Amino acid sequence: MAAYEVIAVRYATRDTRKSEVYHEYRSYGEPDEEIAMDYFFWVLRNATETILVDTGYAPAAGERRGRTCLCPPLEALERIGVARDSVERILLTHLHYDHTGSVAAFPDAELLVHPQELDLWAGPYAARPLFAHLIEPDEIAVIEDARRAGRVRMLGDDETIADGIRTVRVGGHSPGQLVAVVDTAEGVAVLASDTIHYYEELERDRPFAILWNLQEMYEGYELLRELTREPGVALVAGHDPAVVDRFPALSPETAGLAVRVA
Repeated sequence: MAAYEVIAVRYATRDTRKSEVYHEYRSYGEPDEEIAMDYFFWVLRNATETILVDTGYAPAAGERRGRTCLCPPLEALERIGVARDSVERILLTHLHYDHTGSVAAFPDAELLVHPQELDLWAGPYAARPLFAHLIEPDEIAVIEDARRAGRVRMLGDDETIADGIRTVRVGGHSPGQLVAVVDTAEGVAVLASDTIHYYEELERDRPFAILWNLQEMYEGYELLRELTREPGVALVAGHDPAVVDRFPALSPETAGLAVRVA
């Protein structure tokens, strides 16, 4: 097996407050304060394959929601030397808008998703107001078209998707939320995606504000603790600005844009 290189790409940011990002923040009895939120997608590659983990948001969708796009995701791929036609598979950790924005740009890639995720967001309840703001219907339609064309692989709750890459469904934030566990030349990297937006969620047991199932969110934290019990495991949070501080820049030219997790 050729171990994977793992790259986190920071393509957007926004300023918010802890009371906005943590569920029932007032219950902690702490003063509110400002907090930044960064937006990432991830690249897994070795000598034979490049796998994209999520695709970021479409710049127009982010702009409507008041996010600041630092580098459009497709341009960011070019800047780190990933040719679009080299991506044969895309792992979709869940289907919120900031993870599906460029799926249409990869018309030949196989899409990997958990069925509970697609069933919700392609189903009748996705249009309800408390759900609808989390997705872009046109992007879900692209994934549905891919399913009809046979390009979607439905993943089990615990599945090896390639030699050296395991995915585990945790739910919590979204019903089919996935964690990816990746073998690298330096050990193991755990891509939490939005199982934890911030490291503080895990460190202080503080659930994120957007959740599907609170118990599953806590169970997801326990899974991450188990996966990272051994020393040297690299844990990558989904939206924490600390990611670019914890890991080295991929290159001097891409400092601030991409870091090499392993």
